[in-house]
Amino acid sequence: MKKLIFTLSILCIISCKNNNKPKMEHHAYTNSLINETSPYLLQHAHNPVDWMAWNNETLELAKKENKLILISIGYSSCHWCHVMEHESFENDSVAAVMNEHFINIKVDREERPDIDQVYMNAVQLMTGRGGWPLNCIALPDGRPVWGGTYFPKENWISALEQLSKMYQEKPEEMISYAEKLTEGVQNSDLVHFNNEATNFSVVDLNATIEEWTENMDADLGGKRGAPKFPMPNNYQFLLRYAIQGNNTKILDYVNTSLTRMAYGGIYDQIGGGFSRYSVDIKWHVPHFEKMLYDNGQLVSLYAEAYQATKNELYKKTVYQTLEFIERELTTKEGAFYSSLDADSVNNEGTLEEGAFYVWKSLELQAILKDDYQLFADYYNINHYGYWEHENYVLIRNKSDEEIAEKHSISVSELNQKVDQWNKILLKERNKKERPRLDDKSLTSWNALMLKGYINAYSVFNDPHFLDVALKNAKFILSKQLQETGNLNHSYKNGKSTINGYLEDYATVIDAFILLYEATLNEVWLTTAKQLTDYTFDHFFDADKHMFYFTSNEDTNLITRKMEIEDNVIPSSNSIMANNLFKLSHYYSNNYYLKVSTQMLNNIKERTQQYGSGYSNWLQLMCNFSGDYYEIAISGKEAFEKLKEINKSYIPNKLIAGSTTKSNLPLMEGRYTENETYIYICVDGACKLPEKDTQQAINTINIAF
Repeated sequence: MKKLIFTLSILCIISCKNNNKPKMEHHAYTNSLINETSPYLLQHAHNPVDWMAWNNETLELAKKENKLILISIGYSSCHWCHVMEHESFENDSVAAVMNEHFINIKVDREERPDIDQVYMNAVQLMTGRGGWPLNCIALPDGRPVWGGTYFPKENWISALEQLSKMYQEKPEEMISYAEKLTEGVQNSDLVHFNNEATNFSVVDLNATIEEWTENMDADLGGKRGAPKFPMPNNYQFLLRYAIQGNNTKILDYVNTSLTRMAYGGIYDQIGGGFSRYSVDIKWHVPHFEKMLYDNGQLVSLYAEAYQATKNELYKKTVYQTLEFIERELTTKEGAFYSSLDADSVNNEGTLEEGAFYVWKSLELQAILKDDYQLFADYYNINHYGYWEHENYVLIRNKSDEEIAEKHSISVSELNQKVDQWNKILLKERNKKERPRLDDKSLTSWNALMLKGYINAYSVFNDPHFLDVALKNAKFILSKQLQETGNLNHSYKNGKSTINGYLEDYATVIDAFILLYEATLNEVWLTTAKQLTDYTFDHFFDADKHMFYFTSNEDTNLITRKMEIEDNVIPSSNSIMANNLFKLSHYYSNNYYLKVSTQMLNNIKERTQQYGSGYSNWLQLMCNFSGDYYEIAISGKEAFEKLKEINKSYIPNKLIAGSTTKSNLPLMEGRYTENETYIYICVDGACKLPEKDTQQAINTINIAF
């Protein structure tokens, strides 16, 4: 599974039809997907293929009719999913073969990541690669027998006919193969309980970094070669490691990566927000889809990087990205939508990747007039910024100071012009037909964006960010948290659906702990603990001391997987291990600490072999490798002290606080009526309380 996300994402180029405007259309075909809420499933509701959703009724039908199951998995912004739909699934002759011999199931991988991870695993074992669309043929009981990704029409028909014939004539051979493949899926990425004594140290971290540096692009940032992916959890760990370990080489690499990403075409220079990845080595030409989970994590990353470096570029990136989120991905209820597609209609009236975002030189000259030459130098309307078909993707490669000096203007004058250009071009761009919106809200992705807003508030002390964060947190509480104590995974059109996965609990717990640290409102911490206890009841494997991805209340698939590798989103187990570490401190809960420690110990060997795939686990290892500080602030001026503390980058700490008496274990006995004290503690040993914030900060050593 190593480096899987890179292989998969290369195959996932955004493309789909713009359906933002409701139209009265006549359709020759309508299948049962018309009753679903997923944008991806609805896109296939008028295929001649008799698609069905994944549910107990469909699975029972396959057994009843003794038919092979055709499982086709994708998502609304997947380019090759739409190519295959147009070539095969919209074709009557292809549909006839599928309908006669198979029970055809469409799955939205974003709504059902549990199904996706099982059959992706199977296809990887069969073919050595994976991607979307993911097409897998399974026995009537769901055990996979054959699969792949995109298939041209003729290849697809031929494969289906051969498989159908084989199942009719030699079913025992298919069953035998399915048994072996299912065993392989069940045994892949197994996590074992590590009985060795726990011992985490800086030596382990150093060894991991030494291996990792071989793949770092010191000149352009990111991983060597193309494509270039923004991997926020990688840089958050490396930033922390560099500062705590006083490693200037790694810090330079992090700053290079963050600067190049913010300068690049992967970042929307006019409207803010990041695309999924770039296809080249200089972060220039992206696949233009914008995903909520990327932007939420990148806001957190750039906010923390600003806190550590005070680089104004990072602050601007946070503010502009959050403007994009509020403008294009936020609902009236305070929820966040999932994504924007890459494709939109160009001037010729046809769908084209990036059409909404690219510019031609002549149109820029007409719009910007006398400012064109300065703009062209700033955003490289030249060979460096050229893409294709006379289109330019805006990209920077010089700092504001360099451009200002070259053109004999002040930096402040340049910044005013940049702001003016952005407003003009944003208004001009909005005249174009917009990319399609995936309007479902996923709990886990909302929690990542929520965390981004909280990080931005804590670092920049902008109350607007807190207002947005609180509205979203209340949406999660009121709509996604159910009376039975479980979270639901998806929300659309006022309807909350799909029992939550571990990623939903882990990310919400993480965000709510951070929201407590920002607001000192214990409701958020209490809710985080309640959700944590729910995960122990429904997701925990007591033998392995790890958590399953699915609840024990969900219908069983052919296996129950554990997510452990950190990809574009940290693994749900690594987030939970970090959550348990923090909650063990807040509640003096030794069991939480024991489980967190064992989880990391189970993964330790993997972290040393492949650091970039376990960087969120390495964050936890940092906590064990040096002093970890509990900062308790008690008194009427607690918020003022908190704001002063948040000006400093202190990665090895948690915050507790109250303006009144509190029964939280970290706060008990620490309230004094007319004074505000700051208590700095490590492993239960506390220094004398301080009134002066800076003196308190001076007692903290962030170095390993």
